Amino acid sequence: MRIGVQKRLVTPQPVDYGVVRSLCTALCGRYTILRPAVIGHSVLGREIPALMLSAGGEGQPVLLAAAFHGQEWLTALCALRLCEELCAAQRARTSLCGIPIDKALRDRQIWFVPLVNPDGVEIARYGSIAAGVYAAAAAQAGADFPGLWQTNARGVDINHNFNAGWAQMQALAQKNAKISPGRRFYSGPEPESEPETRALTDLCRRNDFRHVVALHSQGEEIYWSYGNHTPSRSRIMARVLASASGYAVAEPSEMASHGGFKDWFIDHYHRPGFTLELGRGQNPLPLTAFEEIYDKAREMLVLSVLL
Repeated sequence: MRIGVQKRLVTPQPVDYGVVRSLCTALCGRYTILRPAVIGHSVLGREIPALMLSAGGEGQPVLLAAAFHGQEWLTALCALRLCEELCAAQRARTSLCGIPIDKALRDRQIWFVPLVNPDGVEIARYGSIAAGVYAAAAAQAGADFPGLWQTNARGVDINHNFNAGWAQMQALAQKNAKISPGRRFYSGPEPESEPETRALTDLCRRNDFRHVVALHSQGEEIYWSYGNHTPSRSRIMARVLASASGYAVAEPSEMASHGGFKDWFIDHYHRPGFTLELGRGQNPLPLTAFEEIYDKAREMLVLSVLL
């Protein structure tokens, strides 16, 4: 089922903090199976919004999170479009990508965190002025050059701030001269030093997530493994996702090989975690490519929360 364009709430539009909050409010107003939540706050005090989709079943929850990196704001729109399509299909008792959604959702609760890094997205969109008390440092680090900002307001890369392979990551940081705050790759002074990171880890500690999915861009790749605690079913799940999308099953390298959210989840819970690199090109991916990116990833995204 496809929702008529005139009825969609999640349409191609530039994403910022206000837009995501407005879309979350609008989705909750339309669909009673959605419950809004705030899982934490950013360095600058912005809320980190979440939506919990439950059709009344007792199934194990799954988490899908997006916009870990400022210039990857298009992933937030993809997360919200997926949420909307699932809700619409459940209400209409129809299928999505061949899956009867009403039945499938009886065995699932799905948490959506579309904006993990709200400060970073604001800085990526509007420059150093959006960094508040950190504006001067952000400007010096390149925040006023469009498309370069990846980190949070303090210049810490959220997806390098999780406690997974911390010692190895510090060695790589020294090798690549990423040892101080900046626009990308700095992992911070210690694991979970950033409130955005703690918001996600605390959410995982409060919920018995079956698996987690992190949306990033770009490259059309699926990362699925980390260390010795990767479950055997992760490989099978990754291959299913790849078959549905044409994305490549891959292994991260160098600075991307430790400290990520899915790395931490796999390492700590011994359950599947996935990073889906949406689209191709150079970040920030153009808004004009949103529909094409989403359409290609659509079946993969539906399966990623229902497998």
